[in-house]
Amino acid sequence: MSVPKNLDAKGEKGFFVPLENNPEVMSQLAHELGVSSELGFYDVYSINDPDLLACIPRPVYALLAIVPDKIYRKSRHKEPKTTAYEGSGDKEPVIWFRQTIRHACGLMGLLHSVSNGGAKQYIQAQSTLDKLLKEAIPLEPTQRASLIYNSEALVAAHKSAAQLGDTVAPPAEDENNQHFISFVKANDGHLWELEGGWTGPLDRGELGPDEDVLSEEALRLGIGAFLKEAQDEGDLMFSLVALAAKND
Repeated sequence: MSVPKNLDAKGEKGFFVPLENNPEVMSQLAHELGVSSELGFYDVYSINDPDLLACIPRPVYALLAIVPDKIYRKSRHKEPKTTAYEGSGDKEPVIWFRQTIRHACGLMGLLHSVSNGGAKQYIQAQSTLDKLLKEAIPLEPTQRASLIYNSEALVAAHKSAAQLGDTVAPPAEDENNQHFISFVKANDGHLWELEGGWTGPLDRGELGPDEDVLSEEALRLGIGAFLKEAQDEGDLMFSLVALAAKND
């Protein structure tokens, strides 16, 4: 399996139209890829208002965030320098995908959210996502990136989802100054920060057995660091959606 030499070449797969981070778009994309309709995304309007948080079903399996570029870069600048992640196989605590398609960060965030931790139980057998994960898990990150890049099923699903949302989809070649980051609670009980544009998955620490991704501790360990930077800069242009099962 080879990696395309010109990953930024213009074309249907060289560029993707950016996705909106809203429940309709992300739920549609997840369901089209083979996630059960019992699982969906919900708007997170506040991380500290008990009444608004009570509207979200629990447990929350993943928190998908859009972070403004300036805040993202300030936060990433503080990260310790690490070598590129080269993990593979089913013994890894999370599956991580390196992003090689420009503006595909929404798709990568979606894949990271539904492919790890408790959300995996909702992936339907023999679906597009089920087949993709079975092929991807044994591969090292460069090969996984090539698998994603060359998946016509992902191209079609992303194209369909990009037409949804509350705003007009921008041209694929336009600049996009936002970053999708997924926070998941993996089967090892740790909170993991997953973003295809970084060097690999980031272990943010252990959560208690009863703490989900929207718990106070998970918010402190995860998205809280970005929100603190945002408050310092006066830039709160964030978007958060939570992945959870529907209430009975």
